[in-house]
Formats: sequence, structure tokens, C-alpha cells
Amino acid sequence: MAQRAQPRPTTIRHWSSPDDDVPTFVDGDGTRITDDEGNEYLDFISQLYCVNVGHGNERIADAMAEQARRVAYVSSSKGNDTRDELAGRLAEVSPGSLSDVFFSVSGSEANEAAVHLARRFTGGQKVLTRWRSYHGSTYGAGSLTGEPETRNALDDSGAATTGAAKFLPPLPEAFDAEGEELAERAANHLEFVIRNEGPDSVAAVLTEPIAGTSGAYTAPAGYFARVREICDEYDVLLLSDEVITGFGRCGDWFGIGTEDVEPDMMTFAKGVTSAYAPLAGVIARPEIGEFAREEGVDLGQTFGGHPVACAAAHAALDEYEDGLIENAAALGPVMEERLTALVSSHDVISEVDGRGLHWGVRFADPDTNEPFVHPWVDDADENPVVEAAMEARERGVLFGAGRPAFQHILSPPLCVTEAEIDEAIDVLDAAIETAF
Repeated sequence: MAQRAQPRPTTIRHWSSPDDDVPTFVDGDGTRITDDEGNEYLDFISQLYCVNVGHGNERIADAMAEQARRVAYVSSSKGNDTRDELAGRLAEVSPGSLSDVFFSVSGSEANEAAVHLARRFTGGQKVLTRWRSYHGSTYGAGSLTGEPETRNALDDSGAATTGAAKFLPPLPEAFDAEGEELAERAANHLEFVIRNEGPDSVAAVLTEPIAGTSGAYTAPAGYFARVREICDEYDVLLLSDEVITGFGRCGDWFGIGTEDVEPDMMTFAKGVTSAYAPLAGVIARPEIGEFAREEGVDLGQTFGGHPVACAAAHAALDEYEDGLIENAAALGPVMEERLTALVSSHDVISEVDGRGLHWGVRFADPDTNEPFVHPWVDDADENPVVEAAMEARERGVLFGAGRPAFQHILSPPLCVTEAEIDEAIDVLDAAIETAF
């Protein structure tokens, strides 16, 4: 009997390369996800830093089904009770006076919308973002992204990614300083960039409060307070990209809340629905919202603020209010303690940084303190950092590959337990031993 030929794949995967060998996931429950061969994995990346509540949540699934039965879709230019009520709930948990919500579909589009509002509100055209940041990969959001791999891919496709300028993040290696000195030097550098770009031409500074895929690094104490002062001095809006850091990921409703600073706008996505449906948006100060309503909004998206997604968000917020954010805050120090212990066990680990349940582990050659392979610089077929992540996957734990790929990102669902943290980091320990 002739053997049937395997069908040609017709799905074009995102962030893929010809050599990828990836599992096909078909089921999930809590912090664990199962592939089509029955293998179970501890999902320590929440798939893409977004399944904050965990997999298989019945409360969210039921809320989506109920909304779909009642009215599945209402135009984004019209009113809808589920959507409007969600805007009110988001205002309640947002920092300070932030209250007015413009819904979109993805984080990239939310960042583009925030920039559009900032430019109209201020009259400036430039937006300053950090080198090695990630704000999306559409043409508009790609211009905001400071991570070269994404921008190079867009440049290769002929995209015109203009209107953004870059500044250095508060990293010790960027300023040869730490602590208070680093905070001062990095903030002074931002002021230098604003002054030299021309303050009147700058609409906003857009920044992640805790780095996302670029390493989960935090800012030194006092940095964001000084950034807020600088933005106020030059009439520049401060925008906080909360696409990854929002909704409990860092032990607070929003990442900027751990810095006790109020931005002018925040962007959100991912965790707002725990990724059960696409939903994103911008939360702005009331005067920015009033300006947008008075001037009118000529742009929009068919699925911005989709009612079924908004219903998912209501249920996700209920889950966060039921103790998940407190769990993230309580287990953050546990993650830090376990990861810091790895530093003394493996001299190839150069740095551990993060907050709440979002952490980065950076690797470097102990003799040179340089990356074993820097993918933006080196042309190498083998990278032990990537090999360690693959080894961990073989052992049943999924970790994220940072940008650049000289680091791992650990970002589990907020329902994770201390025992699961121990399990994951034991696997990481063994994977490092094997790969290096």
C-alpha cells in the first residue's frame, strides 16, 4: 500500500527561520501546556509574556461565550456596554489621573495610536525611544523599536521608518556607572538628546518601565522620577509601554506603578485579556482624552475594542483582583533568590535582573565578560545560550530567548507556585551545565 505523502505546510509562522524545529501545542492548563505528541511543558514564558492568568481558565472562556451569544461584534465607532464598562475599570486600576481609553487590537497598534495622539496633542513630531527596546514590528511601531534585528528586517523590506530618535537605556555598561550615579548619568543623557533634537520637535518619550524581551532589566532608583521632571521641563509627554509589564507581571497592576511615577499615557495589550483574545489600547490623562474627542479621531480599526475581547478582559481583571497580582509580588523575591543562587554555581551567568515574575538571565564569557555569541555582531552557527534553552525544552520547561540572544527570559503565568519555580530553575541549572 502506497504511503500517503505528508501535506505541504501552508502556515507561515511569525518569527521563524528555515531551521526551526518547534512543537505544535494543542492543550493547556494553568502553567502547563501540551503538544500534539502528548508532551507536557512548564510554560515559563507565558507563551509570549501574555497568558498571565494561565491556560484553560473557565471564567474567561465563559465570559467570552456569553458575550458572543449576546452580541459578538459592535463597530469600534459605536458605543458598547461591555467596552465602555471596561474603560471605566481600567481607569480605576491605572496610576494617578489616567482615565481615558482608546482601544486597539495589538501592542504594536497601541503604541502607534499613542504616538499619533502625542503628536497631535503636542504639535511635535519626534518620539524618543530607548536603544534595545521593543515596541512592535509593524512599519510604524518598528520605527519606535530600538532593537536592531527588528529594524534591520524592516529596513531590508524597504520600509520608511522615520520620526523616531534613540537614547541609551540606564544600563551600567552604557554609562560605566551603577546606582545613583547611573540614574543621574542616564537621565542627563536623555536631557541631552531632547535638547539636541530640539525640545519643540519632540512629542514624547516612549519607554518600557522594566525591559521586556531585551533582558527584563530595571532602572536604578530615582531614574524615572528624574525622567518625569525632564519631560515636564521641556513639555514632552512620557509614555509607558506596558504591553509586557502590565496586568500584574511585575507585581503591580502596571510596571510604572513599581516606580511611583505617573506617565501621561500608557499602552497595554497581552495581559489585559490574558491573551485569550486580541485586545490592546492606550490609557491617557483626561485632558488628552478630551482633546481627542473635541478634535475627532479619523483613524480606527475594525476590531479595536472587540466586545468578546472586552468580555475576556473583564474576566481577566476579576482573576487579577482575586490574588494573582499579590502572588506575583510575593513570588518575585523567590525568583530572585533562586536565580541569584545560579550565579554562584555558573560563572557563565553575568547578570540576573527583573521584577515580580519577569526576569532576565544574561550569559557572558567569564574571561572577557563578552557574550559567547552576539547575534547582531557575530556570524556563528552555534550559540550555547540558545542550546541551553533547547535543552530546557527537552527537559519540559519553556524559556524565552531575549533580544539579543545572549540571555534567557523567565516570565511564567501569575498563578505559578513556589514549587514550580523550583522545578523550572532546577531545569535551567541542568540545561546550563549541559550546554556550556
